[in-house]
Amino acid sequence: MDKHLLSRNIVVLLLATSIITLVTLAGCGCLSDSESSGSSKSSTTTESVTAKAYAQSGGTSAQADQAITASNPDESSIKVTDGGTFTLSDSTITKTCNTSSNENSDFYGLNAAVLAESGSKIKLTNCTVNTSGNGANAVFATGTGASIVLSDVEIKTTGDSSRGVDATLTGNVTCTDVDISTEGQHCAAIATDRGSGTVTVTGGIMNTAGEGSPGIYSTGAIKVSNAVITATGSEAAVIEGKNSIIITNVTLSGAKKCGAMLYQSFSGDAEVGTSIFTMKGGSLTAAVGPLFYITNTDSVIELKGADLTATSGVILTASADRWGNKGSNGGVVTLKAEEEVLNGDITCDNISSVTVILENGTTLTGAINTDNTAGSMALTLNSTSIWDVTGTSYLTSLTDENSTLANIKDNGYTIYYDSEDSKNSWLKGGTYTMNGGGKLTPFTGSM
Repeated sequence: MDKHLLSRNIVVLLLATSIITLVTLAGCGCLSDSESSGSSKSSTTTESVTAKAYAQSGGTSAQADQAITASNPDESSIKVTDGGTFTLSDSTITKTCNTSSNENSDFYGLNAAVLAESGSKIKLTNCTVNTSGNGANAVFATGTGASIVLSDVEIKTTGDSSRGVDATLTGNVTCTDVDISTEGQHCAAIATDRGSGTVTVTGGIMNTAGEGSPGIYSTGAIKVSNAVITATGSEAAVIEGKNSIIITNVTLSGAKKCGAMLYQSFSGDAEVGTSIFTMKGGSLTAAVGPLFYITNTDSVIELKGADLTATSGVILTASADRWGNKGSNGGVVTLKAEEEVLNGDITCDNISSVTVILENGTTLTGAINTDNTAGSMALTLNSTSIWDVTGTSYLTSLTDENSTLANIKDNGYTIYYDSEDSKNSWLKGGTYTMNGGGKLTPFTGSM
C-alpha cells in the first residue's frame, strides 16, 4: 500500500476515535434520553442539559441545572430505586401523559414526576415540578426507608388524581417552603395513602381547586406548620381511619362540604381506629357545612388557641353517612378545646356520640343537640370556661367544676339532662333555675 495513503487512513481512524471518545465523555454524569439505571458510583455534575427522564438504581448522584421531562405513560421524570441517593438543585422537572392504572399511581407512585422507592432518597432544592397528566402525582415516596426532602420547591399539577406530595407504605416526605397548586379532581396538596406514610411540612402556600381535593388528606401521619392552605373545591382537611393531622400556626380553609372530615371508608386504604386532628394556633374556616364532620369512625379533635369560623353556624356534626354498615356507622368523637372561642351549634344523630370538653378559658356560644337526636351527648366545663347557650339543648351528661353553674349563660333557654346517667348524680335529679331565667332540668322521655 502507498505510504501516503496508509498515513491518511491512520489519521482518519484517530479522528474518528477522538470523536467517539468526546461524545462518550459528554454523556457522563448527565441525564439520558430514556430511563436508564444510574451508576452505582458517586457522581456530580452541574452541566445544563435537557433529557426525557432520569432513573437511578443504587449509588449516589448529585446534579444541578437540569431540565428533565418524562412524556411516556407510566414513566417518571426522576425515579430512584434500590437504596440510591439522588440530589438535584436549580432544576425543572416536567411530567406529561396519563397513567395506565390509577390504583398503581395512588398506592405505588406509578407515573409520578419524582419517585423514590424503598430505601431510596431524593433531595430537591430550588426546583420546579410540573405535571399535566391524569394519575401524575408530583412527588411520591413509597416503601420502607423511602425518603424525599424538598426545599424551596414549586409544584403544580393540572390532571386528575395528581397530588402535590404523597407518601405510602411508610414512605416519608419532608417539605420546607414548598408551594403547591393542584387543579384536578382528587388532588390533595399534601397526602398520604395506603400503607400509611409520613409527611412533614414547614412553610409554603398550598391551593387546591378540584372536587374531592382537600388541602390535606391523611391515611398516615401529617404534620404542617406555618403554612397557608386553601381548598376551593373540597374540604380543607380529611383524615381516614387510624391516622392523624397535626397543624400548628396554619391558615386552613375549605369551600365545599365542611372544614375537616374524619371518617372511615373501609376501602382498605386506612386501618380501623381513632382519627386524630390536632390544631394549635392558626385558623380553620368552613365556607359551608359544619366545621368538623365525623362519620363511621372514632375520633379525637384537640384545639388550642385557633381562630375558628363556620359560616353555617355549626361547629361539629357526628352522624351516619354512606360509608360503613347501616345502623353502626355513626361518628364517635371527643372534642377538647383550650383557649378557644367556639361559635356554633353541635349536632348528632341517634347512632353517634359526642363528648365536648371545654378548658382553660374556652367559650362555646351555641346550642347543643337542640333536636334531641343524639345517641349520646356529654359536656364537661372547667371553672374557667363558659357555655353561652343560644337554644334549647339536650345533654346525656353535664359535668361542671363550677357547682353553682355560674359559667353557663342560659339566656332564658332550657337545658335538659338525663337524670339516670351516673355522671349526673351530682345534680340529684333536681331542676335548677338559671341566672338568665332558663332552667336545668331532667329529661323525662328517652334521649
